[in-house]
Amino acid sequence: MKLWKKLAFTGVSALLVGTLAACGGSGSKEQAEASDSDTLQMYQIGDKPDNFDQLMEVANKRIEKEIGAKVNINYIGWGDYEKKMNVIISSGENYDIAFANNYVSNAQKGAFADLTELAPKYAEKAYNDLDEAYIKGNLVNGKLYAFPVNGNVFAQQVLTFNKALLDKYDLSIDGIQSYVDAEKVLKEFHEKEPNTAAFAIGQGFKVQGNFDYPLGNTLPFAIDLDGDDSKIINQYDNETYIGLLRTMHSWYKQGLIPSDAATSNKDYPLEGNTWLMRGETQGPYDYGDTILTNAAKQELVSKAITVPLKSTAQAQMANFVVSNTSKNKEKSVELLGLLNSDPELLNGLVWGIEGEAWEKVDGSEDKIKLLDGYQPNTHMSAWNTGNNKILYTQESITDDMIANRDQSIAEAETSPILGFSFNTDNVKTELSNISNVMNQYLDGLNTGTVDPDETLPKLKEALDKAGYDKVLKEMQKQYDEFRQEQ
Repeated sequence: MKLWKKLAFTGVSALLVGTLAACGGSGSKEQAEASDSDTLQMYQIGDKPDNFDQLMEVANKRIEKEIGAKVNINYIGWGDYEKKMNVIISSGENYDIAFANNYVSNAQKGAFADLTELAPKYAEKAYNDLDEAYIKGNLVNGKLYAFPVNGNVFAQQVLTFNKALLDKYDLSIDGIQSYVDAEKVLKEFHEKEPNTAAFAIGQGFKVQGNFDYPLGNTLPFAIDLDGDDSKIINQYDNETYIGLLRTMHSWYKQGLIPSDAATSNKDYPLEGNTWLMRGETQGPYDYGDTILTNAAKQELVSKAITVPLKSTAQAQMANFVVSNTSKNKEKSVELLGLLNSDPELLNGLVWGIEGEAWEKVDGSEDKIKLLDGYQPNTHMSAWNTGNNKILYTQESITDDMIANRDQSIAEAETSPILGFSFNTDNVKTELSNISNVMNQYLDGLNTGTVDPDETLPKLKEALDKAGYDKVLKEMQKQYDEFRQEQ
């Protein structure tokens, strides 16, 4: 999945391309056949796999055997999910489980069931497997309203390169640690192939740096991880960030960025040679470039440009919520627990049908090799389906790689705003105004289409009129209180 699409949705590692399913639990072993009333209704984001019925037939047999229920997954596309879920929530529609949309604000409105006690009770095994950052990062006013997927608890932004094109023109990416470091490679490539995107970005792309965002990176409130992390700032008024925007504008003028980037939703698929460099997010369960390379079906290589960070955005990357309208809250949590603790169930969804898409390596319980039947749209994605810790690994993933994965999780930095949940009640009007302002400027600035030195003063003036200072003062006040409590 494109970095900018995922970040735009979460306000947030491309793993396997696909969609997700969610169901699970670690409850009783009821054997009775489930009736229609025992079928939980779930809303899911994305496009369902081509073999969805086959995947769910296998999955529901396992689910019914373990907890005496089934799940019916209703898919809504990426572009429509937020709008349609807002309607579903505001109308009070009765559903059971959903991929979380606007998690904090909807939790504050009472749309989701309180899982603070339900999750440890009805999904004990899966709950105990969660990194502490997932719990802390999902607390809203001290309560837990989501069951997060245990996956890339930390992430770092990387620049990913098409290895075939690097080799074709003998281009070296050694030493790249920032956008600026990549300019030489981009320019050399652009001279050779001016009609292929050197840096493949489009509408929704956000420049990446060592920052974290209390309300997501579409709004001008940030913590500078390389500066004073006790202060909330406007990243568009930060010299480091402005420097990154200037780099983007320089690249745009040189033709290194597509000319229609600010308005284009053009797809640059991982596979194929339509791009040289793209922005991606990687975490520990990507095993370096392994997962990206699998998805692309060609070798990709990446260079990190930010620190590995456990953040609220990562903690909330793939949350599942139980509706407060649900008449099956306990059973829904059981279902989430099962999906996140049962290897047979989860691997059958993420890797596809055993014997067709994959098979176990002789003598191994958790190593697999992929078969010809493992194709795009025939499985669900790992990052937003279930506990990555219980996924089988390919033969290429060594014990050393797994040990490095676990060590990297232990050593990753923790964001100073992990768990900080800004209560917007007193500044809703101002935030709405600010959001409208940012929508006018985000794409132009971040894709380099406009000159930041000419545009940023206009942005600042518009933000001032929208009530930026009032929001910043309220946010800083709450953040100071949060720091004191810590």
